Amino acid sequence: MRRGDLYRVHKPIGDPKHSRIFVVISRQALIDSNFSTVVCARVYSRGSGLATQISIGQDQGLKHPSWIMCDDLASVRKSDLTNFIGSLSQPKIRDLDRALAIAVGIA
Repeated sequence: MRRGDLYRVHKPIGDPKHSRIFVVISRQALIDSNFSTVVCARVYSRGSGLATQISIGQDQGLKHPSWIMCDDLASVRKSDLTNFIGSLSQPKIRDLDRALAIAVGIA
């Protein structure tokens, strides 16, 4: 598991959908640790163009255009991240970093 990986999670806790795609945003040191959860951002099929949303699609392994919502973060059990979809490219990870900074108010 790496930062920027996308996974489909079935019956995610606190989510009304049957399944949802999440992107792992935790730092690699936490991902590699024995800690049981990582921080992820939910992926939605619609976005509104906010600076805290990143467009993704087929290049990342998805079937259709989607949006990473950096205002919608969740702690997800590593054991639930088993259905690998794809990975973000380095330019998309840089976009993710910028959007996360905006979402949490880091100048």
